[in-house]
Parts: sequence; structure tokens; C-alpha cells
Amino acid sequence: MHQAFFIFLPNLIRLHLSIDNIVKYLGIALFFVLIQVLFVNNINISGLGLTPHLYIVALLLLPFEIQPWLLLVFAFVTGLSVDTFDDTGGVHASALVATAFVRPVILRILSPRDGYESGTKPRVFYFGVVWFARYAVIIVFLHHFLYFYLEVFTFDRFFYTFATILLNTIFTLIFIILSQFLIFRK
Repeated sequence: MHQAFFIFLPNLIRLHLSIDNIVKYLGIALFFVLIQVLFVNNINISGLGLTPHLYIVALLLLPFEIQPWLLLVFAFVTGLSVDTFDDTGGVHASALVATAFVRPVILRILSPRDGYESGTKPRVFYFGVVWFARYAVIIVFLHHFLYFYLEVFTFDRFFYTFATILLNTIFTLIFIILSQFLIFRK
């Protein structure tokens, strides 16, 4: 009985450290959700429907070592928070969870030859602008593809929706890369 406790103790300590990180990343998500719903959703360039989705940053910046189940829960809570404010019925949550599900595969594909060093984060300052831009383009495009097609829920205007996806992806990427230099410094 006592041996089992001492085997379990390191896992408790590790869990305590993980809870600190979880709270930190939930704070980042809350910050970007609030920025999204209070300010960014009011941006609409010339009626084209160009609105950056900055809350995706919360998913982009999660550590490489995050457990898959926690990644999906985090994406769901973040997306559902935006859905609650925007009254969009789960479209943000669905797109973000699906994107989070694919994120580990994308990170494996983009992995440096020697893999990711422990303690590094998916940021411009660790891997450079080119690596981060590739990573962000894939994640943002995938999210937008799912989000906009779920939103319209038809392929009748396929090319119009696809053009909207491309323009919003570019617009969102500009803000995300700027956030790397303005908010998330090394």
C-alpha cells in the first residue's frame, strides 16, 4: 500500500506543475477570446466579411508536449466561449476541435530533423518566422476551411466561400504573426 503511494507521488507532483501551465494557457485563451468578441468581431473590412479569428492563437501556442485529450478539451472550451458570445451554435468549437485533432500530425510533419527540444514552444523566437508561418498557415487555413463551410453549410457558392476562406486566412495570419512580435517575446 505504501509503495503504491510513493510510485503515484511523482505523478501528483507532475500534475501540480501541469496545472500551473494549464492555468497560464487558459489565461492566454481567455485574453484572446475577449479580444475577439469585444474588439475584433467589430472589424469588417469594406463589407467583404474579413474578420480575423485571433482566438486561434490560443491553439497555436500550446506546448508541444500537451496531452491529446487536454488539447481537445482546451480547443472545445475556447471555441465554445467564442460561440457563446457570437451566438454561432458551435461552429467555432467544431472547427477548433477538428483543427486541434489534426495539430499533432501537422507538428510531426513540420518537426525539425532532431525533433522538438523539451521546453521549447511553437513560437517565432524558437523556430523562426518561416517555420512559424508554415505552421500557422496550415492551422489557420484548416480552421477557416472548416469554420466557413460549416457556417454556410452548403457547397452552392463553393468558390465564393473558398475566396472568403483565403482572404480571411491571410488577414488572420497578419494579426497572428504581428502578435508574435508584439505580445509573445522570448
